[in-house]
Order: sequence, then C-alpha cells, then structure tokens
Amino acid sequence: LRVRAIVYGAFLLACGVMVWPPYVTTGTPGRIRLGLDRRGGIHLVLLVGVEDALNATVDDAVTIARDQATRQGIQYESVQRVDPTSFEVEGVEPARVKDMREVLRDYFRDGWEVRDAGESRFVVQMTEVYQKRLGDQTVEEAKRTLERRVNQLGVAEPVIARHGSTGDQILVQLPGVTDVEQAKRIIKTTAQLSLRRVEDSAASEETLLQRNGGRGPHNMEMITGAGAEPGERVHYLLRRESLITGRDLKNARVGVDESNRPQINFTLNPTATDRFSRETGRNIGRQLAIVLDGSVYSAPTIQSKLGADNRITGQFTTEEADELSKILRAGALPATLRYLQELTVGASLGRDSIRDGVRASIAAMAFIALFMLGYYRLAGVNAVVALTANLLIVLAALAYFGATLTLPGIAGMILTVGVGVDTNVLVFERIR
Repeated sequence: LRVRAIVYGAFLLACGVMVWPPYVTTGTPGRIRLGLDRRGGIHLVLLVGVEDALNATVDDAVTIARDQATRQGIQYESVQRVDPTSFEVEGVEPARVKDMREVLRDYFRDGWEVRDAGESRFVVQMTEVYQKRLGDQTVEEAKRTLERRVNQLGVAEPVIARHGSTGDQILVQLPGVTDVEQAKRIIKTTAQLSLRRVEDSAASEETLLQRNGGRGPHNMEMITGAGAEPGERVHYLLRRESLITGRDLKNARVGVDESNRPQINFTLNPTATDRFSRETGRNIGRQLAIVLDGSVYSAPTIQSKLGADNRITGQFTTEEADELSKILRAGALPATLRYLQELTVGASLGRDSIRDGVRASIAAMAFIALFMLGYYRLAGVNAVVALTANLLIVLAALAYFGATLTLPGIAGMILTVGVGVDTNVLVFERIR
C-alpha cells in the first residue's frame, strides 16, 4: 500500500504541476489554454476563393507557352486563357503545327491535357486530379499565410485550422486580442498584388468602352484606380495575365519617395526578376499598372528594363504603408477570402464565462460530494477522492497536449464527473 500510495501521489503531484506550473512557460506543455469564449477575441470563418489560384496558374502557363513558342520561332496569332482551368493557342502557322504540339506536350505533361481543337488550334486543359491538388495547396498556403500574419500581431495561442466538409474554409480564432480593429484589418486584407500591362485608360467607363467597340476584349479587364492627380479616378483596360504576382515577392518594406511621401519598396525573387526584366524590356514606353486587391494604386510608364528592386507609390499614410508592407512581407494570400462568419467576443464576456464556469463546476462537485458522503459515508470519501483525481488528470492532459478549454469543455468535464459518480453508485449498491 505504501508503494502504491507513493506512485499514485507522485503521479497526481506531476499532474498538479502540469496544470499549475511553478515556473513561467511560453508554450506547451504548460498551463491550460483558454478558448475564445473564455478570454474574448475574434472568431472568423473564411472561404478561400480557389478559382483565383487556378486563374493565376493558367496565366503562368500562358506565359510559358508564349515564351517557348517565341524561342522556337513558331508564329501564332494568340495564346490566352479560356477559363480558370484551360487556355488555348490559336493561329499556329501550318508548317509548325507539329512543333507547337510537341512544345505543349513537353512543357505541360504533369496535370495537363493537350488537345487538338481544330486546324492550327490547341486547347490545354487541367486534369481534375491537378485541379483538386491545386485547390488543397491553395487552402494550405492561405492557412500558412494567415499564421504568419497573426504571428506579426503577437497573438498568443491562436487557432488557425481548416474548417467544414468542403475543404475550402479556414477557421481563425484569436483569443485575448486587445486591438480588435487592427487584427481585423490585417486578417481581412487579402493583399493580392499583381503588375499588369495597361492597354488603354480613360476618365470614364463609357469613354473606355466606346474606344473598344462597346465592350472590352475577353482577354482584357477594366479596373478603376488612382490617376496622376490626387483624388483623380481613372478607368484602366488591363491584360488579364499578370507579369508579377504577390507570390513572386521576396521582401517588402516602407520607404519614402522623392516628395518624402510613404511608399512601399519590394524585391522580387530571382525567377520573377528574369521574367520581369524580359517583359519590361519589351514594353518600354507603355504603362504598367500596380494592382492591389482589385484597385490600381498607380500606373507608371516603363522608362527602362526593370530588375529585382521596385516600389509601389500612392496616396498612403504612414500607418497604411506600414500595415500593407507587413501583409506583403508575411505573404500575399494565394486567393481572395470571403467571410462566411464573423464574431467578436468581448473580454468582459470572457471574464463572465470564466466566473460562471468555475461556479458551475464548484457547485456540481460540492453537490455530488455532499450526496456521496451523506449516503455512503466512508465509502463516499473514496468516491470523492477518486473523482477529484479524475478531474486533475483530465486537466493535466489538456495542459500537456495544448488543448483549448472552452465552455463546452467545462460542461464535458462536469458530465465526466457525473458518469464517474454513476459508476461508483453502481459499485456501492452492488456491495451493499
């Protein structure tokens, strides 16, 4: 009995240290993490727009097809995206149709299907397996990007996980957030950056449509944005394919322009730098639109071939430039996010939840202990001690594995006590 008492006592003491450690700990194992409903904070359910990632992948494929055809000296009329999962090549010179087919099949083997769609025309289509794989990668990348952004906020013990049965939703919970508005701004800003060629621009949408036959070409897109003068709004006709996207960024930081106004300096990775230098060298004298979250921030004229270091100028305040640089540095989301659910839990509500939960637990334990002691006498003492040890072990397991304790969790522990009491009652009645 002495050996058993020492072993059990040491184990329960270890559980007590796990729940209430006498040392300062910054992670698990350690103290129990309190959930959103106990500490207050933000609860978001986000839907990832997988179609944006599919479009970006097809645009990259279009650029590759154009570059390879040009290097091989193959003449063609156009290479353009048809829908989010395919692109087409039209007007290939008859003598080089076979060469073009070989180029496409050589560069688009894994995850793509190349089809002859008529004379001198090819359609390159994503396979369903590749579409699903790309969708999963997009959601995982969005999840990792949100984690990096939350880390920049300094939030302790956040919950960021895939959510729902469709596989394209992300749950974000930020317990204990003090500056709720700043957190919501950084989480909600998608920071979809793209640099795209400007085909035309006008002061009004009607004028722009009039110049282009009443409607823009299907490989173009109309986007509004800032003009040369402060407060001026201009309508731009842009190519759908992007020269550079947020995925190509290596770094982003705040700087100042020639007029001492805030700007964002960004650096491209080596692969994107080569592509950007080549495309800007071909388009000297034309405008290049800097598009952020569906709006043109500026559209400077390309004066010379550009390289790795570039900048974004606009009507920024210092705070806006700082927040945007943080978002870009943490990583632009691979797709836009739509908010299916948003809930803000106040800190006072969290404190009330803690107080009420503790009261409920103490009341339940006290009532059960009095009942067991009054009805079963000394046998009831065994039951109370066993139930107390049971609760301590459960709490220690929560602390060790880093689980989050919420109000439903408290209710579950009270139910566990009830089930344990039920077992004791059956045993005691059988003994009697």
